Amino acid sequence: MAMEQKPILEFIWNLISRNTKEISKVDYFPQKPVYPQFSQNEAFPRATPYSQGISPKSIIDLLDQLSESSHTHMHQLMIIKNGKIITECGFAPYTRNLWHASYSLCKSITGIAIGMLIDEGKLHVDDRLVDIFKRQKNFMTIFRQRDITVKHLLTMTSGVSFNEAGAVTGNDWVKGFLESSVKFTPGSQFEYNSMNSYMLSAIVSEITGETMMEYLRKRLWAPLGITNVFWETCPKGITKGGWGLFICPEDAGKIGQLFLQKGKWDNTQIISKEWIEEATSPKTQVPSEMGFGGYGYQIWMGKRSGSYVFNGMLGQNVLIYPDIQMIIVTNAGNSVLFQKCEMLDIIHNIFAKDEITKNHSMMYYKYTYHKLQKKIEKLEEREQKPKIYKDGWSCWKKWNNKKKNTEALIRKLYGRSYKLNDTSVSLFPLMLQVVHNNFEEGISMIHFMKTEDKFCIQLKDGEFTHTIYAGILCWKETELNLKGEIYRVAAMVQATKDEDDRTVLKLNIAFLEEASNRIIKFFWNDSDMEQLEIQWMESPGAELILEGLESVAGSITEHPILSGIHGKNLASIFTKIIKQTIEPVTTGMPVEETE
Repeated sequence: MAMEQKPILEFIWNLISRNTKEISKVDYFPQKPVYPQFSQNEAFPRATPYSQGISPKSIIDLLDQLSESSHTHMHQLMIIKNGKIITECGFAPYTRNLWHASYSLCKSITGIAIGMLIDEGKLHVDDRLVDIFKRQKNFMTIFRQRDITVKHLLTMTSGVSFNEAGAVTGNDWVKGFLESSVKFTPGSQFEYNSMNSYMLSAIVSEITGETMMEYLRKRLWAPLGITNVFWETCPKGITKGGWGLFICPEDAGKIGQLFLQKGKWDNTQIISKEWIEEATSPKTQVPSEMGFGGYGYQIWMGKRSGSYVFNGMLGQNVLIYPDIQMIIVTNAGNSVLFQKCEMLDIIHNIFAKDEITKNHSMMYYKYTYHKLQKKIEKLEEREQKPKIYKDGWSCWKKWNNKKKNTEALIRKLYGRSYKLNDTSVSLFPLMLQVVHNNFEEGISMIHFMKTEDKFCIQLKDGEFTHTIYAGILCWKETELNLKGEIYRVAAMVQATKDEDDRTVLKLNIAFLEEASNRIIKFFWNDSDMEQLEIQWMESPGAELILEGLESVAGSITEHPILSGIHGKNLASIFTKIIKQTIEPVTTGMPVEETE
């Protein structure tokens, strides 16, 4: 077992034992600001799809397939053709104009910063890390990492063992990276590692004395009119580089358009044409389960010939199709880490041909465009009542009965409070706690409150009390203060029955700036509603987190002593324990409101 794995194993042990106060070894400080209320600069004119050679019917088919797929959970979609926005859509409860966590999509922007440094003559792709970080290097760094270059970081071929786990196991990530072992000869094979991107950001800071966010402000954000943007830093103040960026869909689209225009914006060369061409050409092959045509400089090659992708986990993408001058921006909450997913298959199949428009009359295009607008309105509607004329009387009656049952159950809960026996579960989904290093103490008390037109629940978590307003069979929006960081959420509640015919109150909380939802199911095992059982889930959920922990799980289950004791069952035991940790079941007992 490598030395680098010991801290992450300790992290997992604290996770399993629900020791929330000791779980992170990284100093936490609130960073994320409230989403700015001032309007966003719109760079692109709006146009109808058919005016740019795309049939509105094709866009309708795309939206139908994306919204109906059980494996796709769309948040936002934007399509830009010939420098004009031809489609923009939110998928309720998500809105089209709110910034969204980009996760690894921002790696491609980190690549831009490196390209700018190279254009300025301050860096070269063949520069070695040991020469750049002269102050931090030691004998072990020189011995182990003497051959690692900027290019190896850009192409994910450094082979350094220090990976994403380092973000939860210590404060000095540069030191952790430079003192790490190397698995293989740098440049010989592809191994995805977000710490490569972090080190690229650290290089920007080492050379310029600025954070990468500051460096890009006057060179990228300001020229492109990008104002509503935020990028997290590590405990040492270095921009994270490989994750932590919040950006609006249109602003992400601007960066895609910059690439289509070979680095030029408003007749100004922001970054050289030569760098754009280098960055978007394949430099190394990738495993078939991760991508299609290879990897460039922090950029994935796309499935369509000549295309490339800024890709982030869970469905954050900027798809760039140079041959038809099209950009597609997606934000979603899919259970996927990389490119290969049903969402991108659907998009690829719709736009498989060079031009989609067929020879129809203008009246047909106007009619289908009107249908497209109505489709978008429906997808963005947060209260989607069934239509009698379309869905039938029985469907409306079923919906109305469900609403009445929910209202009746909520009335029984007004004024009730429950004290939880297990106080290690937080409102913030576990995946987001890890990504943002924002680990809460855990919920100890739940109180149901009465309001006029919506359900209200209060959850006490350490020194914070979270008040959530949820619509009955519709989405209601509110803000949560999670240890000093403000998150916009929308919540919906409904009553139902489980497979054992128990009454269930299901509360779905969508974190509107993120890819994850928190789903809480309340069960009562008695008619007096004294015995409360709570099932905590998140979406994307346990399977995806387990996939992310796959390498760590392997090191545990292959340990010679442990594998000798438990044999082949150890892997399944580990999986079961982790899944129970991610989706725990807790209980609560009623208490007086003043307790």
